[in-house]
Amino acid sequence: MTSASDSYLQFLDEKRLIVPQVGFEIKADNINSILFPFQQDLVRWAIRKGRCAIFADTGLGKTFMQLEWGRLIGERVMIIAPLAVTHQTITEGKKLDIEIHYTRSGADLIDGINITNYEMAYQFDPLDFKGVILDESSILKSLDGKLRKQLTEQWQRTHFRLCCTATPAPNDISEIGRHAEFLGIMTSQEMLAAFFVNDLQSKDGTWRLKRHAVEKFYQWLASWGMAIRKPSDLGYQDDGYKLPPINIEVVTLDSDYVPEGMLPGFYVGNVSAIESKKIRRETIEERVSYIADMVNKSDESWLIWGGLNNETDALDKAIPDAVNVYGAMSPEDKADKLLSFVNGDTRVLVTKSTIAGFGMNMQHCHNMVFCGIDFSWERYYQAVRRCYRFGQKERVNVYVVITTQEQSVFESIMKKEKESLKMVGELVKQSSQYAKAEIENTISQDWVYQKDVTQRDGWKMILGDSVERINEIPDESVDLSVFSPPFISLYTYTPTERDMGNSKSADQFFQHFDYIINGLMRITKPGRNCAVHVQQIAATKVNDGYIGIKDFRGDVIRAFNAAGWILHGEVTVDKNPQVQAIRTKTKGLMFVQLHKDSVASRPALADYLLIFQKPGDNAVPVIPDVNNDEWIHWAHPVWYDISETDVLNVKVARANDDERHICPLQLPFIERCIRLWTNRGETVFDPFAGIGSTGYEAIRLGRKFAGIELKEEYYKVACRNLKNAERLMPMDLFQWAETQAQGDE
Repeated sequence: MTSASDSYLQFLDEKRLIVPQVGFEIKADNINSILFPFQQDLVRWAIRKGRCAIFADTGLGKTFMQLEWGRLIGERVMIIAPLAVTHQTITEGKKLDIEIHYTRSGADLIDGINITNYEMAYQFDPLDFKGVILDESSILKSLDGKLRKQLTEQWQRTHFRLCCTATPAPNDISEIGRHAEFLGIMTSQEMLAAFFVNDLQSKDGTWRLKRHAVEKFYQWLASWGMAIRKPSDLGYQDDGYKLPPINIEVVTLDSDYVPEGMLPGFYVGNVSAIESKKIRRETIEERVSYIADMVNKSDESWLIWGGLNNETDALDKAIPDAVNVYGAMSPEDKADKLLSFVNGDTRVLVTKSTIAGFGMNMQHCHNMVFCGIDFSWERYYQAVRRCYRFGQKERVNVYVVITTQEQSVFESIMKKEKESLKMVGELVKQSSQYAKAEIENTISQDWVYQKDVTQRDGWKMILGDSVERINEIPDESVDLSVFSPPFISLYTYTPTERDMGNSKSADQFFQHFDYIINGLMRITKPGRNCAVHVQQIAATKVNDGYIGIKDFRGDVIRAFNAAGWILHGEVTVDKNPQVQAIRTKTKGLMFVQLHKDSVASRPALADYLLIFQKPGDNAVPVIPDVNNDEWIHWAHPVWYDISETDVLNVKVARANDDERHICPLQLPFIERCIRLWTNRGETVFDPFAGIGSTGYEAIRLGRKFAGIELKEEYYKVACRNLKNAERLMPMDLFQWAETQAQGDE
């Protein structure tokens, strides 16, 4: 039988945002020995995961790994690849003695591995396949929304899914999110809500990782996406994976072209994408002449990248033995001509990076030239990597031929390259420790759970998980609990699953909260109260898919009722709409929205005091020190005089990684609950003590206090606040009862 403790630990494991394994184990000796050790281990990991991505840099053998994955999955597998890559993949399969069948429809499938191109993927019934592989899966971010949605939905029922592409930059949220969506792990919206915050203070309002979510994000990513630039990133030897030197030479040609509205000789600084294309069209002759002269004097292989049809046509004419692969060609002609170059039968290939810039292996060639440049760093990087990849034996020469008017475009590309390579390095660095644990099938713990107890006459403060440490509070020893439960807000204050707020759904949050609610029932005396402070929660487009209000107050009532508590009463606490508008930037509270379209305007969100009572007879009547006038005032169903700023100092408790200040309860709110429902000398409890606001008021008012706090920074501040409250407490407060010391460490 599973104990309550084991059940809770199992629940915490389920809360971890780690993608579960849905595959099966494969022994190392079942994998083709041609694969390097790191490739073999990645294949075993990918089969064990079942649905995952291999983010491996160019030349690390993604093709070998995905083919072995497909072979070992068994039955029938489909590879979807860029057209130019399909036939090269078939050739690579022969090295592994794997037959790969190219198909353009579902009428000629074979048992084993089939392959088609992205343009034909819609022709196939996913029910015909046990697994699917997306080769060069970064294409997911460049597909239009309709095609991407179609591809994602088409294969959602396929149990085994593998994506293979180059390492993404960690700030490329769209690429990571779309891979997660295709694999059925998490939607892009869910990923943003879990790990990211829209940094309104940044110049461009971009999304950034929540500070408490940094480790969790990389751990989550490593649980389904393995990022690697070289084998040593995962602790393997780099033998055979050290690249030769690369020589990148920028050739800047003078041009007589003068952009409209400019004087001759005027340097064009930051040109736009539209202006850049116009400059390229007007300066083709100079660039083509230079490139043709360089290539025609050589007898080596050359790969020439153009960006415009006029460029590639002119290059084709100027270089007698060049073959031009262009978009209007039939798929078969493109594949034949590309393979002719790969096999060394064609000396000079002229094409665009959009046609052959992804997935092709062209290590036989070590001379490359760009006829102009556009603003896409990724296309530039991938184009260079067709030749400059693991397996290249010679120094790679890359010439970028531009005119003076294009200098700012190339400068922009180099800036993007520096930033992106730095970010990719950070991604690999951050995720490598989790990646290694994933490969070894071990769980990596990154947050240290700490425990402590501070006890003095009249109060006891506990550091730890409330679910576990509430067990140290004796049965039916608490006269009143006053607290505010954390709201669902992932990684706002801590990175641990023990934090109730770190829940990915309302169901998970209340499953966690139920442990506390049941614990409160055990420790509370019969007939006594539990005062819970709540606020309704705004639904947002990112978190919930709509803008509105969620009934958190009602959910809390239902949770307490389900545990046997009786709803005894409630109070609405007034809030200032202007203060709330400034703090939350809520559109529905803004003046501009009122005058633009008041349909979207709404009232501010109030606070609520929910009073729950444990069934049974109260053994000791409470005779409060509350006069009739106070009672009349406090008995109103709405409290208008609770100042939002009447709280303990919160700034001293904020950790550097906290996304927001802790929101402590207002002291007058706590005071009314304690004075109304306890006698002096009785015990007040708070399972989410924070910086000790409830304890501060309890001690000041002559009550005893017990509290639990998970976060060490808050715990330390709470202890200081409780000590400060001792100077304000009545002189006749007696010592802490011996029963309260039961369970001390």
